[in-house]
Amino acid sequence: MRLGVRYNWPVLGAEQTDSWYAAGLRFSCHQCNNCCRGAQPGWVYVSPSQIERVARFLELPLRQFRKRFLTKDENGERVLRLKPNGDCVFWEDGCTVYPARPHQCRTFPFWPENLTSPEAWQELKEFCHGIDEGHLYPLSEIRSVLRGRATSKAKAEPAR
Repeated sequence: MRLGVRYNWPVLGAEQTDSWYAAGLRFSCHQCNNCCRGAQPGWVYVSPSQIERVARFLELPLRQFRKRFLTKDENGERVLRLKPNGDCVFWEDGCTVYPARPHQCRTFPFWPENLTSPEAWQELKEFCHGIDEGHLYPLSEIRSVLRGRATSKAKAEPAR
């Protein structure tokens, strides 16, 4: 499985409470940063508003930001560049844009491709040691992420 695979993110309806994770999922970030580094390379997709937010945070004009930090995937979608070793372009012994990080980074690991089955969730353990540990995220909060909102836990995290 690759991080950042582009999917149409489903919005779960109330009738889907019998999903395999209806009782919620445990996750605790261990700050290993494998999700940001070459351990699991993949694209980080960014929307125009996310591009503006990160550029503003870095105090760069949009044109300069796009030229320096963005590229396009095989389908022409805007994504963050990767360093040659597979690390995120903003990785420098920590996330240099953490307060303004893109939505995809804010909502990890609750991405549709990771929630397709218990097996997909368990695959994450290969590089993310916080899977099935710590905070229990209820189904309602996971649904909120799938609707495009970061978790309340993620919003409350201190800057790294």
